[in-house]
Amino acid sequence: MKIVSSSENPLISKFATASVPHFMSCTYSSLRLSQGSSISKTPFIAISSTIRNTSTLAIDKDAQFRQSPPIVHKLLSLLQDFSTSVKSVQSIHAHIVVLGLRLDGFVATKLVKIYGNLGCFGTARNVFDQIPEPRTFLWNTMIDGYVRNERYKECIELYKLMKSNGIETDSSSCTFALKACASLMDFEVGKEVMRDAESNGLGSDQYFGSSAISFLVKFGCVDEARRLFDGLVRRDIVCWNSIIGGYVQVGRFDEAFDLFLKMCSLGIRPTPVTMVSLIQACEGTGWVELGRCILGYVNTIGMVGDVMISTALIDMYGKLGDTGSARLVFHHAPMKNLATWNAMISACIHNGLVDEAFNLLPGLISSGNRFDSATAASFLQGCAQISSLGKGKVLHGCVLRRGLESNVFVATAIVDLYIKCNALKQASIVFKLMKERNVVSWSAMLIGLAQNGHAEEALELFGQMQEEGVTANAVTLVSLVHACAHMGSLKKGRSIHAYLIRNNFESNEVVATALTNMYAKCGKIDSSEKLFHSGSVTGDVVLWNSMITSYGIHGHGLKAASIYNRMKDAGAKPNQATFVSLLSACSHSGLVEEGINLFHKMSEEHCIMPNEKHYACLVDLLSRAGRLEEADRVIKQMPFEPGNAVLEALLSGCMINKNIDLGIKTADKLLNLDNMNPGIYVVLSNIYAKGGKWKEMYYIRGIMKQRGLKKTPGYSLIEVENRLHTFFAGDNSHPSWARIGQALENLRMEIEACGYIADTSCVAQCG
Repeated sequence: MKIVSSSENPLISKFATASVPHFMSCTYSSLRLSQGSSISKTPFIAISSTIRNTSTLAIDKDAQFRQSPPIVHKLLSLLQDFSTSVKSVQSIHAHIVVLGLRLDGFVATKLVKIYGNLGCFGTARNVFDQIPEPRTFLWNTMIDGYVRNERYKECIELYKLMKSNGIETDSSSCTFALKACASLMDFEVGKEVMRDAESNGLGSDQYFGSSAISFLVKFGCVDEARRLFDGLVRRDIVCWNSIIGGYVQVGRFDEAFDLFLKMCSLGIRPTPVTMVSLIQACEGTGWVELGRCILGYVNTIGMVGDVMISTALIDMYGKLGDTGSARLVFHHAPMKNLATWNAMISACIHNGLVDEAFNLLPGLISSGNRFDSATAASFLQGCAQISSLGKGKVLHGCVLRRGLESNVFVATAIVDLYIKCNALKQASIVFKLMKERNVVSWSAMLIGLAQNGHAEEALELFGQMQEEGVTANAVTLVSLVHACAHMGSLKKGRSIHAYLIRNNFESNEVVATALTNMYAKCGKIDSSEKLFHSGSVTGDVVLWNSMITSYGIHGHGLKAASIYNRMKDAGAKPNQATFVSLLSACSHSGLVEEGINLFHKMSEEHCIMPNEKHYACLVDLLSRAGRLEEADRVIKQMPFEPGNAVLEALLSGCMINKNIDLGIKTADKLLNLDNMNPGIYVVLSNIYAKGGKWKEMYYIRGIMKQRGLKKTPGYSLIEVENRLHTFFAGDNSHPSWARIGQALENLRMEIEACGYIADTSCVAQCG
């Protein structure tokens, strides 16, 4: 996240100089329970006492109690006193039935509310259903019970039943139903509820308006929410918090701060929720100085000890890379809940301080807080970051013991951990056992397979993902495009491209870059060109670099150079990767002078200092052209010690040009850096073979054998009738090997007839 300075920030000065109103201090008296109650502690005794103290009941109990409101009030009071005990409430309920009060609206409403609070929804619904003509208040109580206990579908069903029975909905009915719609992410039904409220004249109602604003904000409809907000006759702090939070949610931070300042000018005191939204706005923009202004204001209005604000500040500083300030807030926070600890742990891990995060664990446990799913996910991400499989397995065990493995975020973090540690088998097992999988879970597994050389399995998994109806995101699809490029599977690549077009991803420049690269690697440079020229090429240097690389792969160095000139004209600034691609393109095209000129332009025109990759490309360029002494001189004049990439480029040039002496010297330097790299031994043995030094060649091969070094064999992929075939060097295990061998022999005879002579200088001589 980029941190913006105060000089770049008009809002910082605007906020700092705004006149913040002086808020009157408030004192709160402590509430005490009444000491004068004469109600017995046992509900049965209390009810018996109530009945004894009442005038003798007539046979018509309903009529008697309609004339005796004090008894109803007494029973309601009893229900309230014993509302936390299911058995006590059931006992009182039984007496209510005996006394003939089960149809009393007030009593029924109280029972529905208490049973709902106790989670006894079946009983609550039975009480509700027994009332012949329940009034709006009773409907609302039942609907509210469903919402409070997250039974949102039942809430919506009851709301619709209420309407179909001709009961007029009020502010509470619509508010509860709208909350359920927001939780279910059901925009259509939510809009229907809003239309009901409008038709009932509730459009400007403060209570409903607050919920409607929150609902619209959740779906990103901030402008509509603002119109509703402006139309409210009265606005409480909840309304202000909802609309300010909405602006923050959609990234309209200026408007959020403007609205906050307007709220303060009206004398409305902000709450911790308000301040948390503003802190999140600072996080979203990278305005760390403005965050400090907010902290100063929080101190001024006496909210510095609020745990919500402390947690939000730690989170903000962590995401903006200021772990020092995050630590300061954390250590000075008078109260710390689990969210506060999790924020500090996450801040450490986000900034690569994994050990520091683990050092917080004893304090978290001693504070009495329990390790939850957010804690587990953060620590698992830390283990993945440092590829610590051992710690990760210990954490996985903790997750299983705590029963957190069913959490989709925790399970996804475990999958990602095993992938980052190259333990794909374990990752696959965890993934298959996941009860719930979201797009992030699928993406983690797909990317892991694609990046670890299991491209075909990644594509098969993508097929399963589509069958389960999960819509892939851009990150997932880019990894699949890379998988197709790795396999050289043009048909599958085109299939993914079609999926991208259908789902409107093609305009995404990251996707376009991956596709350009894929077509080039599959041999379709014309498709790469078409894709590159068809889009609106902007200043995104990555897409330009991709086209330069594509031309380089196909040996079109001059075209690569022309793209470089075009990108400069378009205002795109070349970066280090641009020149790596350009120098590589020149090397593969034999454009030595052009490559040397580009190397000098890096620092002279673009102030880009060459790194090892650039020097490796330059050495490769000179070596391929036979200019080995010049390449060796470049290495000696480098401003830093040459690494493997530079020396390997020179060693390869020595093999091509049969320069044994320089090859031996270069190989010696390489082996001092890494004496267990089989590639160095293979190239050195080939240099000896090309020079006819068979004794030395066998000696090098013997050293490889002694040290157990084997070069990873090369392989080729070919797609025939939508099936991939893999061929390793010297492999004759393919079922069609006899036919393949005959075809290769026929091809050899044809090219020899055209004058081809095989280079056997590196083939070991027998005898």
